[in-house]
Amino acid sequence: MNFNTVKKILLYIFMSILAIGMLIPFFWMVSTSLKDGNNVFEFPPKWIPNPIKWSNYAKVWEVVPFAAFALNSFLLALCVTCGQVLTSAFAAFSFARLNWWGRDKVFFAYLATMMIPGAVTMIPLFLLLRYLGWIDSYKAIIIPGIFSAYGTFMLRQFFMGLPTELEDAARIDGCNLWEIFWNVTIPLSKPALATLAIFTFLGNWRNFQWPLIVLQTSEKMTLPVGLAYFMGEHSTKWNLLMAGSLMSIVPLVAIFLIGQRFFVKGIQLGGVKG
Repeated sequence: MNFNTVKKILLYIFMSILAIGMLIPFFWMVSTSLKDGNNVFEFPPKWIPNPIKWSNYAKVWEVVPFAAFALNSFLLALCVTCGQVLTSAFAAFSFARLNWWGRDKVFFAYLATMMIPGAVTMIPLFLLLRYLGWIDSYKAIIIPGIFSAYGTFMLRQFFMGLPTELEDAARIDGCNLWEIFWNVTIPLSKPALATLAIFTFLGNWRNFQWPLIVLQTSEKMTLPVGLAYFMGEHSTKWNLLMAGSLMSIVPLVAIFLIGQRFFVKGIQLGGVKG
């Protein structure tokens, strides 16, 4: 056995140990979700509960309006995702393909907003939304969320990698600027658009802080905020909280599995001669 083989085996062992270590919190969550409330913190801990309380998952739906919370989260995440992909695509196309005075300076100024911590803009944004009368409404979550410097930057970099010869050919065929954007750039950018959509949806699905601040009516609460109902002032129902958290992960896993092909799918552009 040579040195390279030994090094490869040791690397695999190290990566396996690291992967198991990262999965331990998830295993603890599953185990806790199946325990009785009095046995959550028993010592030594039992990874396989006895008895297994499958009824905890049904009890979550009885204690809180889980379906309503999940529907609110889905609709809000979907609206923010569609809006953010649309605005980012428009802005990115302008920054990547249109020549106008001060374009690069405006882009770098917009990009610089990514360096401002969210805690700095939270209070001014809340005061603005209160002035507009949007507090305790979905507009307070959707409207600020549909603009993204990160999404604009990512799509701009992707658009700049597309060959300009395709746009020139479309102009020769009589296409205007909108037709070039919609019929040439967007179809070629499906992997980038899908990646941005997945990231945006996942981020808004698990968003907790901002909905907690702007939403006040329990019927409008999102799923992460709704799960906080299991955390009382004097005690926390950890088994139900873990069961609800596991069920909230299911849509995220499903969306990732459906859209993962866009992460590895390349764009093959041929037939264009310089």
